[in-house]
Amino acid sequence: MKVVLATLLLLAVVAVPAAPPAAAQDAPVLQSSAETSDEPEIASQVSGGLIGGIPLGGLRDNVGTGGGLRLSLGAWVDPSPVLISLDLGFFGYGHVEEDVPFSSTVGPRVPVEVSTSNNVLETHLTARLQPRTGRFRPYAEALAGFKYLFTRSRIEESGFDGDLDDDVASSTNFDDFALSGGVGAGVDIQVFRQDKPAKTLRRVDLHLGVQYLLGQEAEYLAEGALSDQNGNGELDRSELDVRRSRTTFLQPTVGVTIRLADTD
Repeated sequence: MKVVLATLLLLAVVAVPAAPPAAAQDAPVLQSSAETSDEPEIASQVSGGLIGGIPLGGLRDNVGTGGGLRLSLGAWVDPSPVLISLDLGFFGYGHVEEDVPFSSTVGPRVPVEVSTSNNVLETHLTARLQPRTGRFRPYAEALAGFKYLFTRSRIEESGFDGDLDDDVASSTNFDDFALSGGVGAGVDIQVFRQDKPAKTLRRVDLHLGVQYLLGQEAEYLAEGALSDQNGNGELDRSELDVRRSRTTFLQPTVGVTIRLADTD
């Protein structure tokens, strides 16, 4: 009798864990059904808008606040709330214009306008932690990449009426690279929702954020007109207002996030 009871008990114990695998066998059927639906499988987003460049630290003593454009292209790491993005930013921190003769021989008979701009081009790889669903989607992100600081001048021919025509010439006067990295935070607020599963465009959000981007030391030019002071026909380094410091910026952003083929 004891042997029979022991045998029944053993069969009961074996039968209990045998149930989940049977349920698990149904999972591929459900997954196969989902895969055959008409809903798109892409899960990505594009974010773009305006960006500010507020210099910090020693950089603040040499350049002013700038502004420009930002673009971010990202894809979700399924099935996690991690978004991997390529983040591009471009903004200027100085700009001057001056009317000068086209050459010393021609004199003022052919006036041209020389426009000199101080710019920063940024490229970062971004890892963002953000909910994939919801009307309000706050996020935190980490960024790593580089900054390209450059000053460029271009000449536009100016007519007698003061109107500007086509570019005559342009040149990069000074440039330098700096490694860059930092953190960011913000929120995407839904303003449009597409409920038709066959549509690629699924959501449109208002994007608000800020990035704190540390930068290694680099050389750059302060805002100001450039002139050939010694008359040798070249811009020597001694004639340039070269500054050096860490290149740290606080960068507020505002724009739009477009979510493509999301299935939340």
